[in-house]
Amino acid sequence: MYKHILIPVLFDDRHDTQASYLAARALADDDAKFTVVHVMESIPSYVTAEIPSEVLTKTRNEVEKALNQSARALPGAEALLISGHAGRAIVDFADESDVDCIVLASHRPGFEDLFLGSTAARVVRHAKCSVHVIR
Repeated sequence: MYKHILIPVLFDDRHDTQASYLAARALADDDAKFTVVHVMESIPSYVTAEIPSEVLTKTRNEVEKALNQSARALPGAEALLISGHAGRAIVDFADESDVDCIVLASHRPGFEDLFLGSTAARVVRHAKCSVHVIR
């Protein structure tokens, strides 16, 4: 069905990464490419000026390690850490990388998010490709 599937992941208890991987496998062509991404939100410069550079580097390395470990659950997947606003970065990456399907988990939203989490809602509204939301 799909040739290039993007799976954005978060490392918290509210998002089911394994369910996203299972859905991606079910939706994929035999020769599909999987890209697992995690978006690190940008930290304002007035904040980063107060954080030692070693702390920022260590945090980034820990996130990359967790991302690579998570992506191993999906054989052949490429793990990629990107920066920016999560919803916008996911849509931009999908547009620039010829992604034809995005599979993302969404938390159980509160009233402020209406029916989807804010990131999932932005991706659903703005992506030019198919989007499958996992709950």
